[in-house]
Amino acid sequence: GDTVWSRCYKRTAVCVVLLCVVLLTAVTVLWTKYNNVKTERHQLQTSYNTLTIEKAKLQTSYNNLTIERDKLQTSYNNLTIEKDKLQTSYNNLSVQADQLKSRCTLTKDGQKPFRPFNRLLSGGKYFNSSSSQYFMSFRLKSWNDSRQFCRDNGADLVIINSKEEQEFIGKKLEMSDFWIGLSERRIEGQWKWVDGTPLTT
Repeated sequence: GDTVWSRCYKRTAVCVVLLCVVLLTAVTVLWTKYNNVKTERHQLQTSYNTLTIEKAKLQTSYNNLTIERDKLQTSYNNLTIEKDKLQTSYNNLSVQADQLKSRCTLTKDGQKPFRPFNRLLSGGKYFNSSSSQYFMSFRLKSWNDSRQFCRDNGADLVIINSKEEQEFIGKKLEMSDFWIGLSERRIEGQWKWVDGTPLTT
């Protein structure tokens, strides 16, 4: 009986030892895998954190670029508006220059260019020819005062360049007394117009 029991005991002990070895091996393998998984998880977490930081940096860069783009777009729009304003001003100045050129163009018969008064005057009579504008004041003044009045208003005493102009003015003024731009103030006997040209008969 002891022999049978002894054999059973030995077999049981061997089985227990083998089971312990198997369990120890399994635990060792599982522990190793756990550590590997834990290490991998830590690495993944680190990578995730790194990617999150990188994403945040990229988002910040994107936002900054968007802001810079908007600023550039605003500057472009402002420059476009400014350019349009300058173009409009240039066009207006070109029109004014053309108008001034047309006013400063001499007529075929050699008359002085048309030059309007600086402002609308009262106390007198206006009349126009094809190339000039005239104003006859109703106020009595000396020759010097009359010329100064004309010059203060962007004009001068009339210079008669032709017999036709003389007849035209005479008809318009109905033979009234009026000053013209002719004098002999500098040298007696030498009559000159207010523009310095001598009187020719």
